Amino acid sequence: MHQEVQRHQIVLSNNQEIRKTMEWIPIVLVTFKVLVLGTGMFYAIKWHYDQGRKEKERHKEKRALLRAGGQVAAAFVLSLLGLGLVTFFLSKTLGLDVTVP
Repeated sequence: MHQEVQRHQIVLSNNQEIRKTMEWIPIVLVTFKVLVLGTGMFYAIKWHYDQGRKEKERHKEKRALLRAGGQVAAAFVLSLLGLGLVTFFLSKTLGLDVTVP
C-alpha cells in the first residue's frame, strides 16, 4: 500500500512538472511566431520600398534613353533633309535635269 502511495505521488509530481512545462509552450511559441512574422513583415516592407525606389530610377533612366533616342532620330532626319537639299541644289547648279515627270 505504501508503494502505491509513493507511485501515486510520483505520478502527481510528474504531472505537475509536465503542466508547468506545458504552460510555457504557448508563451514560447507565440513569442517565436511574433518574432518570425515581425521579421518577415519588416523585410517585405523594405523589399517593396526598395523596389519602388528602383522603379523610379528605372523610369528616369528610361526617360533619358528615350530623350537621347529622340535627339538621335531628329539629328538623322535633319541631316537627311540637309543632304537632300544640298544634292538638289548641287544637281541644279551642275545643270542636271531634276524635274519629276
